[in-house]
Amino acid sequence: MRIRILVTGGTFDKEYNELAGALFFRNSHVPEMLRLGRCRLDIEIETVIMIDSLEMTEADRAHIAERCRHSPEPAIVITHGTDTMVETARTIAGADLGKTIVLTGAMIPYAFGSSDGLFNLGSALSFAQVLPPGVYVAMNGMHFRWDRCRKNRESGVFESITDSQDGART
Repeated sequence: MRIRILVTGGTFDKEYNELAGALFFRNSHVPEMLRLGRCRLDIEIETVIMIDSLEMTEADRAHIAERCRHSPEPAIVITHGTDTMVETARTIAGADLGKTIVLTGAMIPYAFGSSDGLFNLGSALSFAQVLPPGVYVAMNGMHFRWDRCRKNRESGVFESITDSQDGART
């Protein structure tokens, strides 16, 4: 089974400019990560956008959902910034595509060498192969239905939520 990886930027692909003291985007690290992880899957990589997820607009989210719709693969992994990953997942889920779509990201840029990105990418690729059609978030070796998780900004991990934790969801 071929899996499409849609690259959208986020911490996954940030680099550090020592002179300016700022993070920026150049090229995606996903091909190198797949090589280092000795990935043997049939993968198609597509860069959609390269932005920080806090700068992502609803139009950007709609564009990502359209790329999912037009991708021939039944399984898609999306690399995404963690701050608004759930919002993008909501947009994709609303498109009701009948595909297995897994969003993943990193808390530390891959370029820093101590990133969780390689592990998260590998986990997301595994989940994309075995989960039924739907939209999911994969972080820290766990998978969550998109509407049953959140980023815990105090602990820096994604966690499950219940109706009592988020009264807006039913």
